[in-house]
Amino acid sequence: MHIAPWLHIVTHPGAGVPLGGLLPMSGSVYVARLHGHEMPDEVSAFQKFQEALKFPEYFGWNWNAVNDCLRDLQWLSSDHHVLIIESAEHALSADDAARREFLASLWRSGRSWSYVKRPEGMTLSKLSIVLSCAEDSVADFLGFFREFEDRTTGSIDTDR
Repeated sequence: MHIAPWLHIVTHPGAGVPLGGLLPMSGSVYVARLHGHEMPDEVSAFQKFQEALKFPEYFGWNWNAVNDCLRDLQWLSSDHHVLIIESAEHALSADDAARREFLASLWRSGRSWSYVKRPEGMTLSKLSIVLSCAEDSVADFLGFFREFEDRTTGSIDTDR
């Protein structure tokens, strides 16, 4: 399910996002995979993000720092970045406030990379985020992203 140019939700293995929606025609791509089961709390989430995306030493171990690092990523020396979070519904599932910060960080950082203007027009997002989750979790994710987007700007596209 396409939520925004930078955000996709996949509900089961094999029902992936078309690669054309994630990968550029040329250039290098860095792919990071995280697993929701391995991020039950903030400390483990920060650790997994740091490991998978090779955050620099100055990473501050808080959500503002995650957002800042996700909006930069220049230390990875790649043209495009794909962040896949498997079993996303399990990430920070016992801490609603941290979960909201986590999802807000993904939304903000994806949006900041998304609209890169070039003389010839718009280009593909330089950061694509894929949330893989159980079918019954999709409504929760959609609800959060709709609420968040309504508070910040426009509407969400939910084309399948």
